[in-house]
Amino acid sequence: MEIRSPETEEEFAAYYELRWRVLRKPWGQPSGSERDELDAAATHVAGYDEAKRLVCVGRLHAVETGVGQVRYMAVEESMRGRGLGQAVLDELERLAKRQGMTAIRLDARESAVGFYQRNGYATEGEGHTLFAVVHHSKMRKQFAVSNPEEGV
Repeated sequence: MEIRSPETEEEFAAYYELRWRVLRKPWGQPSGSERDELDAAATHVAGYDEAKRLVCVGRLHAVETGVGQVRYMAVEESMRGRGLGQAVLDELERLAKRQGMTAIRLDARESAVGFYQRNGYATEGEGHTLFAVVHHSKMRKQFAVSNPEEGV
């Protein structure tokens, strides 16, 4: 497994296609609905299997000083349960700390709340309902303040 940012036009096209196919298509949403105005300034992470196939994605963007938001986490359905989402989240958290963020917030789909809780995220209340059926919970994780001499 290789976790890194997509680099080429082709890699970004595959990245957005996976986001659409997993997070939007099942609810009849059109291609393009998986993108938003924050994509250009965001940090994108993609996971590639041993055959160099894209199998998971996630995005981090700043929402306020020191706080990032994780969005668009997606894993190929046939690849779930293999730690791929964990690998993407670990990388997004590492990058958030490197960017000086001290907290991450996110809106977790009901099916993912337990995953985020196991990773130290606390539920802060009800979130939005996407496409009138996909309920979300607002969640947040505060990072421990590290000693600058120890590095990030």
